[in-house]
Amino acid sequence: MIFDVFNGDADGICALHQMRLNRPEASELVTGVKRDLALLKRTPAQPGDRVEVFDITVDKNRERLVALLETGVQVRWFDHHNPGELPAHPGFEPHIDTAADVCTSLIVDRHLNGAHRAWAVAAAFGDNLHVAARRAAEPLSLPEPRLAQLRELGECLNYNAYGDSVDDLHFHPAELYRRVHGYADPFAFIAEAPEFLALKAGYAEDMARAEALVALETRASGAIYLLPDAAWARRVSGVYANDLAQRFPERAHALVTHSPKGHYVVSVRAPVANPVGADTLCLRFPSGGGRKAAAGINGLPTDRLDDFVSAFFEVYG
Repeated sequence: MIFDVFNGDADGICALHQMRLNRPEASELVTGVKRDLALLKRTPAQPGDRVEVFDITVDKNRERLVALLETGVQVRWFDHHNPGELPAHPGFEPHIDTAADVCTSLIVDRHLNGAHRAWAVAAAFGDNLHVAARRAAEPLSLPEPRLAQLRELGECLNYNAYGDSVDDLHFHPAELYRRVHGYADPFAFIAEAPEFLALKAGYAEDMARAEALVALETRASGAIYLLPDAAWARRVSGVYANDLAQRFPERAHALVTHSPKGHYVVSVRAPVANPVGADTLCLRFPSGGGRKAAAGINGLPTDRLDDFVSAFFEVYG
């Protein structure tokens, strides 16, 4: 049996989509909201099975990964997050690149020699890698309106992944992947799929609410926003952080959202002009992680908000 394990955001969906367009295979899907990272724990692979992982950090899955490898499961891994120490095992095939201008879909695109490049471009836009997206799109010679469509697609797919649970989302990521996978051409999905229209409308509505927010603290080097305990706020936290990063490229941003579980969830974006430091900042806190340009904290205790604000401006001061 084959298990496809993937992040529920644009990068995870588009990475898997490219791979299965290139090599169609029946598989069992394992996914969840964007911050549901320990997905291997929910992967019931047995000896002789194969697991393919997209856009999930090794660091949050190492113990289960080693256990699967030792039982004879083959694992191939595509990712761009800081993996920590990689296991050395003949059954493990890692494709990991942590460069700040790379996302998992671009790694898969490289592996497939650009076979389904437009989907990788959409994913890179969704991951807030606009320069990398445009660079990847150059061989496609797309006019600007088409590039804008791929950007909107990537942002809408990414928007759907943010939430405390799948109940916050418009679509379960596995359902959304299945709908996406029915389209080899992203422009056909944009033109025809009702799921895209629903995400586009939801995105616009939630972003309008976000625009009314006032920053908790703003300096020339960065800004921190505190969002309410509401489903719309959890949905918009990552994409609004990306939007702020593009509008204020010299500034770092953090969106701190109330979770129904009684803690904060944090999304951090390094300045686009200097996309480093987000991962090391978030790793200072339990449940923190990510990559250089964009990272997060899954469970920041409410009594540590001041600690986070101090650390944020220490890194981006």
